[in-house]
Amino acid sequence: MPKRMTYAESGVDIFAEEKTVSALIGTLKTGRKGFGKALNIKGHYAGLVDFGKHALTLCTDGVGSKVIIADEMKKWDTVGIDCIAMNVNDCICVGATPVAFVDYLAMEKPNQRIAEQIGVGLNRGAKLSNISLIGGETAILPELIHGFDLAGTCLGYVEKKDIITGKKIKPGDVIVGLRSSGIHSNGLTLARKIFENRFHDRFLKSNKKIGEVLLEPTRIYVKEILDVIKKFKVHGLAHITGRGARKLLRLNKNVGYCIAAPFKPHDVFRLIQEIGNIDDKEMYQTFNMGMGFCIIASKKDADSIVKMLKGKAKVVGSVVQEKGVKIPELSITYKK
Repeated sequence: MPKRMTYAESGVDIFAEEKTVSALIGTLKTGRKGFGKALNIKGHYAGLVDFGKHALTLCTDGVGSKVIIADEMKKWDTVGIDCIAMNVNDCICVGATPVAFVDYLAMEKPNQRIAEQIGVGLNRGAKLSNISLIGGETAILPELIHGFDLAGTCLGYVEKKDIITGKKIKPGDVIVGLRSSGIHSNGLTLARKIFENRFHDRFLKSNKKIGEVLLEPTRIYVKEILDVIKKFKVHGLAHITGRGARKLLRLNKNVGYCIAAPFKPHDVFRLIQEIGNIDDKEMYQTFNMGMGFCIIASKKDADSIVKMLKGKAKVVGSVVQEKGVKIPELSITYKK
């Protein structure tokens, strides 16, 4: 039996990271007054600022260590999609429409081929999100960067009356899950440790290599979610990224979330779990496990939302009184 692997042992301790983030946020006291002031919505996926009738949203994120796999496979044309997806999927979590994006590319040394392929992915992601690429920054940092790093920032807008914070979530609401496209852009540090030196091996019985499966780009949920919130009163929206099912706790900590019918995980997750001897609880707090996004709405709207999403979603659970996140069939409970 191989040694049981964890995300922390691979180099990413999510609990230590939370303490680090809290330490940083605890020092941030200064804020603008009046027009352009920050709206007091803490701990959500995107920050909001007062813009009269509207609020502007800003969020920022990167591709993470997925870029290391892109380098290994000499395939860089999808990581731009990941970069945009990680941002626009956060932006829509407050009910906002993403409109513009800037990227930041840091490289060890100039490489036109890599930059061109990254541009291909950024263009594709922008088209899928219906946003404008309005600029960015490229830095050559040989003493800081090994390979390259790609991140970006997304601007969006929402009418103040339409902001979705999660405060309206209540017991009896239903959780609608949307299928992920694969591993997306989280948990790759652990996945890389597990598949070390095997990225060019064939993935199970497919014609793809393991590295190619890991590079499957993050699904962009913008169109579906914006269509849903135009038609239904949605109480909460969650982008399931790092920390997996724990992400639901960001929406409203005064209730609980019972995922009674989780998606069947993609084969890549099953292989990661088998090779790494990883328990279910660790898997579901590290990876999306087949569910990349959640909509929380009233029970009366749930079936109509699922129908509207045409096979891309299903009811996975409900909001309950007891706090935390539960996945009963796997005997998993996350309290915080």
